[in-house]
Amino acid sequence: MKNLTIIETILRDRQRFFHEIRDGNGLAEKMRAMLISSIVFFALYGAVIGSTHSLWQALSSAVKLPLLFLATLIICAPTLYFFNLIFGSNQSLSQNVALILTAITVTSVLLLSFSPIVLFFLLTTSHYQFFKLLNVALFAISGTIGVIFLSQGMRLVSFAGKEGAAARRNIVRLWILVYAFVGSQMAWTMRPFFGAPGLPFELFRQLGGNFYANIFASIGEILGFFTVR
Repeated sequence: MKNLTIIETILRDRQRFFHEIRDGNGLAEKMRAMLISSIVFFALYGAVIGSTHSLWQALSSAVKLPLLFLATLIICAPTLYFFNLIFGSNQSLSQNVALILTAITVTSVLLLSFSPIVLFFLLTTSHYQFFKLLNVALFAISGTIGVIFLSQGMRLVSFAGKEGAAARRNIVRLWILVYAFVGSQMAWTMRPFFGAPGLPFELFRQLGGNFYANIFASIGEILGFFTVR
């Protein structure tokens, strides 16, 4: 129940939540609740998208999707922390991680809320590339809203003057781009999450190509230009 209370506070009264992070109130408890909630929500969504292929793919995606976001967090959190230090922030590493976890938690909640839509298209269409692009779009929407929460949190938690705050806003924008590139490459490395029809279950697929080329190829197949394997 505490996990759900934390989520409700983030969504309904984010300013109070960010002020509590700024003051260091219950940071460990908040981080633990957000971590557990996001793992559960990502696992549920991963099971949904993996069910397009097989039971094993559903179980695999339920494990890999939370790992994807947590691994990206571990890789990118130190960069945000040290960039903030350079530009005069007195935020602790725990505060930075709590803010990033807020963005991840919001992303996971939104993805879970999209699950009925995903299930609807799962039951009503058999076009693999369309289903993949639909989910990429849902990830993009959820992730964008998540980083908006992060940006708002960074502004509220920051103690520095206007000059430092302006510099850190640019740093946050740069960090978001880095986070997106790291996350997309991590997703490509840990694929498959959906499981291509006609191919056997694979825990991990052989490295090759890149995420963005595959997305453009999927769009090309939907438009009838060529076929993606």
